[in-house]
Amino acid sequence: MPTYTAPGVYVEEVPSSQKILAAAPTAVAAFVGFTELAPTDDPNDPQGLAPRLVTSWTQFESLYGGFAPGCMLPLSVYGYFANGGSIAYICRVPNTEPAGEPSKAALPAADRALGLPVAVESVEPDANIAIQVSTDDAGDTDDEGPATFTMTVLENGEAVETFENLDFGSGDSNVATKVNATSTKIKVELDLDKDADLENQLELVKPGVYDLEKAAPTPVPVTGRKFAGSESARNGINGLAVAEDVTMVIVPDLITAATKEDGSVDLGLWKAVQTALISHCEQNGNRMAVLDSPPGMNPQQIKEWRSEVAMYDSAYAALYYPWVKVENPIGVDGDTEILIPPSGHIAGVWARTDDTRGVWKAPANDTMRGVLDIERSVTQNEQSLLNPIGINCIRPFGTRGIRIWGARTLSSDTDWNYINVRRLFNMVESTILEGTQYAVFEPNDISLWEGVNRTVSGFLRGLWTAGALTGVSADEAFYVKCDAETNPPESVDAGLLVVEVGIAPVKPAEFVVFRISQKKQVSG
Repeated sequence: MPTYTAPGVYVEEVPSSQKILAAAPTAVAAFVGFTELAPTDDPNDPQGLAPRLVTSWTQFESLYGGFAPGCMLPLSVYGYFANGGSIAYICRVPNTEPAGEPSKAALPAADRALGLPVAVESVEPDANIAIQVSTDDAGDTDDEGPATFTMTVLENGEAVETFENLDFGSGDSNVATKVNATSTKIKVELDLDKDADLENQLELVKPGVYDLEKAAPTPVPVTGRKFAGSESARNGINGLAVAEDVTMVIVPDLITAATKEDGSVDLGLWKAVQTALISHCEQNGNRMAVLDSPPGMNPQQIKEWRSEVAMYDSAYAALYYPWVKVENPIGVDGDTEILIPPSGHIAGVWARTDDTRGVWKAPANDTMRGVLDIERSVTQNEQSLLNPIGINCIRPFGTRGIRIWGARTLSSDTDWNYINVRRLFNMVESTILEGTQYAVFEPNDISLWEGVNRTVSGFLRGLWTAGALTGVSADEAFYVKCDAETNPPESVDAGLLVVEVGIAPVKPAEFVVFRISQKKQVSG
């Protein structure tokens, strides 16, 4: 309390006992899988395995490269942004290793007739080196002598070696002779036509900057443990622990790792990775796994796989069937379409639904952008077998497009049957957890109890007004109890502040039933 000693008027700011809670983000995806390139923006993570935030496809390309053979993740990320996603973390899983061979480049001559006369390769394998070639203003002879050029070795954009007054002659200034004698970075070989007229060449090598290309990396097997990763090492699924705002996790490259040499799918690896993914989401409590069904299965097979192999029981996971067909951006030999797992496009629809309707709206009965077709059609009767066991189907509806036609989790608990209910609770819990940190170490008395009550009630009343909670009145939609009953003396003495919160979430109209009968004429 301030001390008043002199007469006068005093103005004081008194902190409000009611705080405003801002809803936690709900549409933040994380993709775990293979990419064309490893990002090089973090010197503390030279392999680029830690999660990186991207907010557009263009930003993804700049960090991880574009579409590449054997990589489903870029296709899924593209589908995510195309369907309404705006924020994503990328967690690269290494599926290749450096070839261990020199990086190479062939430098063109200014005269096309000479072809590619200078072959350059790095001394160290897989080196990040570029060669800058510039024409010398004056050679080491008189103006009538042969032209010369300068070659500069660039490593990570910095000049590390420079060789001046180079030519194709037989003396000490020969480019191969001079470079190979002193360079610790590159070796040079010449491939020249003996009859070529070099004396009258104004420019021997075409000026420019030429990157030495690395040899194609060698594929390495990827195990379930590599996908799961490590929280301490900041890689794999568990490495996403550092990205606290993630709400959806997708592993689209499971098919790439699980495909055997004979073309069959290792369903054991498939289950192991999905089990690790579900466990991660359950432990974090604020995120859901968007799971892909194995490809190539008909409705009977996917039903048996779900019932006998993938016996998941979790409210933090949703499974989708079948795969979708999209344009193949790297198609060759007329292969213009490709089947991919639907999870990336699904996550985009989740994000779009959150943005346009709210997280409490079931992310279903909405079109999937960029999808040309599905792997196989599912009939109404077939879906009647799949829907009760938590398999959400993707179905074409003619002029209404290809739509997500299911909104169930993989939980056997009827309280958590629906995706939107689980995600609404995730959002409410995260919001309250983050927004009530101010109460820690405050005096645990009735003033604090009433302030917390008003803070949480105000947030829930806003959700009810927006349509997230059911009930004709706020009292029917939610309750918040924080008083002497929830906080008896022994609880206060233990340093506990206990608040009870109950909400009535809206649930989707999954089955819309119209009962129609004939209306009989009655004589008056």
